[in-house]
Amino acid sequence: MADWQLVLLFVFGGLILLMMTGMPVAICFMLINLIGMYLFFGGWIGLEHLINSIYATLNTFVLLPVPLFILMGEVMFHSGIAPVLIDTIDKWIGRIPGRLSLLAVAAGTLLSTLTGTSLASVALLGAVLTPEMEKKGYQKPMSLGPILGSGGLAMMIPPSALAVLCGAIGEISIGKLLIAIIVPGILMAFCYALYIIVRCTLQPSLAPSYDLDPVSLPEKIKLTVLYVLPQGIIVFCVVGFMILGIATPSEAAATGAFASVILAFAYRRMNWTILKKATSGTLKITGMLFLIIAGASAFSEVLGSSGASAGITNLAKGLAAPPIVTVMVMQVILLILGGFMDIVSIMMITLPIFVPVVIALDFNPVWFGVLFLLNMEMATTSPPFGLTLFVMKGVAPKDTTMRDIYLAALPFLGCDLIVIALILAFPPVALWLPALMR
Repeated sequence: MADWQLVLLFVFGGLILLMMTGMPVAICFMLINLIGMYLFFGGWIGLEHLINSIYATLNTFVLLPVPLFILMGEVMFHSGIAPVLIDTIDKWIGRIPGRLSLLAVAAGTLLSTLTGTSLASVALLGAVLTPEMEKKGYQKPMSLGPILGSGGLAMMIPPSALAVLCGAIGEISIGKLLIAIIVPGILMAFCYALYIIVRCTLQPSLAPSYDLDPVSLPEKIKLTVLYVLPQGIIVFCVVGFMILGIATPSEAAATGAFASVILAFAYRRMNWTILKKATSGTLKITGMLFLIIAGASAFSEVLGSSGASAGITNLAKGLAAPPIVTVMVMQVILLILGGFMDIVSIMMITLPIFVPVVIALDFNPVWFGVLFLLNMEMATTSPPFGLTLFVMKGVAPKDTTMRDIYLAALPFLGCDLIVIALILAFPPVALWLPALMR
């Protein structure tokens, strides 16, 4: 057995043992990396090298969008603007099959541009929409499933904190990755909406129709201008500025965070209590994410110094299978891991190994980053341990079982698989928008 294989065996064996103790994932990685560098790479010299590497990773403006995007989402979440947005969208949707389910998809897509996290989107949509769906006679597949699916869009539509984390851990261009996920995210929303319309047309009992109170066109336009248009301007400040080359990801994130605070003040939904909650939440989440990035950086350093990265890359290049098959096998591995591990653990374990292989096989790392995030979006909704499934259980009606939630999620996971297959077969679907960046 080669030296790098022994190191790899030690690292993964140690990680599994530490995780079984219930210790936080980031701490597990840091401990095993410190022990590994000390034992295999010259004692204190190895540790000094590791610490310098971690410092260099964290001491960079590339990571500045992380706290700014989180602050933007925290302000929007705590200020209570989201229910007003949902109500505005509701007034535009007419009497079509699965009306409230489509509202969940539309609202989830819009909220994705504000919250940046799947758990917050599912919690908010579930709390606001499921009681109304229950009252209107919607069955579980059409009340729970659309919220689970559209809540996951927060990972696939900027600002996505996990996209920034993915870029940082995998050393992928964060700006290009944030732009590349837009089209796949919109495709996912389109697939969800199409599925809802077709299913509810074939089985009207899933989402019974009901009478609507008439709303005048001037009233709809007024609400849209007051509540939706300003959010659109914020999204343009973040996404449009990056595409047009007006701002870097850090500058765009700062603009979006500042604009969200100003908007909350303008709506008179901001006070010191809300600002304190938003900043406190931002600091806690940012601290956790930076610890994760530090652990992942150390893990990459151990793999690189031991020759494990080069060994795995050469092994993949020497396979008789076509390179695209190797990437497809990676997708299967990620899908399997997604059903049993949390997203952060999957990112920290697989990205330092997979990305060098993808680059060595002459694939675009941004394209792979999009595929990776699609898999992670599925992981949050995959039975039996997807986190959004348990968030939904917390906000769903009391008679809802985990079996109901699992079955409701499956069709939307199928829609995600269709989008993954499309991105695999046609990479330009994800890459044409980043190519427009100046």
